[in-house]
Amino acid sequence: MRIALAADHRGHAVKEKVAVLLSEQGHEVMDMGTNSSRSCDYPNLAFPAARCVADGKAEVAILVCGSGIGMTICANKIVGIRAALCHDELTAQMSRRHNNANILCLASDVLGEELIRRIVSSWLSTQFEPGGRHERRVRKIAWIEKGKDPATYKDESGLTAVDDAGGGSA
Repeated sequence: MRIALAADHRGHAVKEKVAVLLSEQGHEVMDMGTNSSRSCDYPNLAFPAARCVADGKAEVAILVCGSGIGMTICANKIVGIRAALCHDELTAQMSRRHNNANILCLASDVLGEELIRRIVSSWLSTQFEPGGRHERRVRKIAWIEKGKDPATYKDESGLTAVDDAGGGSA
């Protein structure tokens, strides 16, 4: 898999370790920087990495900053990106399985090295569950990117796609 990888100065050391892990797993790593611990602005790194995914130059991306929040916010401004900030294996799996996340964001100041390895491996090995409510919800996210109210989304047959507001589990 071709994976774009980027971090700001606070995530640089983690990015370097993730790059080694990805290479060991046989992935092609596109290192988008930064390449030092010198202070830099995370939007300058999140944008090109997210663009690579949106443009199809990379299948997915992994972004790292101190809290993971800044990278997540920036990446999610790009149409077609579903970036998820994950703090454990469960959130990593669910972001892929239910939300079809195409960017994993990590918090270098919060997560230990072994947990990061498990999160990355789990995220990459989990597949989206197409069809049903999860696919409908991902389509509604794309609808929002077009500036439209997700409540007005219609499925392929032209029917208004209902939600689970009437009860039941999500």
